[in-house]
Amino acid sequence: MRNVIYAINTTLDGCVDHTKQFVDEEKLEYFTHLTREVDLFVYGRKTYQLMVPYWPNVLKNPSETKADHEFARAFDSVQKIVFSRTLDSAEGRNTRIVRTNLRDEILKLKQEQGKNILVGGVSVPSQLIELGLVDEYRFVVGPIIAGEGRRLLEGVSLPEKLQLKLVESKTFKSGSVALRYLKQ
Repeated sequence: MRNVIYAINTTLDGCVDHTKQFVDEEKLEYFTHLTREVDLFVYGRKTYQLMVPYWPNVLKNPSETKADHEFARAFDSVQKIVFSRTLDSAEGRNTRIVRTNLRDEILKLKQEQGKNILVGGVSVPSQLIELGLVDEYRFVVGPIIAGEGRRLLEGVSLPEKLQLKLVESKTFKSGSVALRYLKQ
């Protein structure tokens, strides 16, 4: 069975708003490696529209860094599913829009053959966490206190406390820390 991995950058005070953080070469390399471990991304419309066309366009720009190009190549090669009721069409290649029930679709995808599934953003992952469908969590915590911005699980009520087990951590030169947790 495939696992659902949720990965996101966050600040020390839990802000997951991408405009309140920094992404450096080390973080890009971390996420490139993670991207190569999966064969499916799952996003909501907002996160999809942040990622596409941005990363596919990086591939067309020779002035971008090597780390940017490596992540963009890995990102572009992975299949993507976008859960949206409002998106008419997908810009990126390897992308399909899904309008069916999130729970049922993820349960079906977990049963399919393949590598793990990577979920990004806030809304869809929060729903999947609430449904108990996330198997692994990868938080990259940056040395920033944002003081404002969107938080993970804002407005979500978990049916019970979620106990996680830390299985890996890595400290970056920037002071960011990558934490990998498994659901117990």
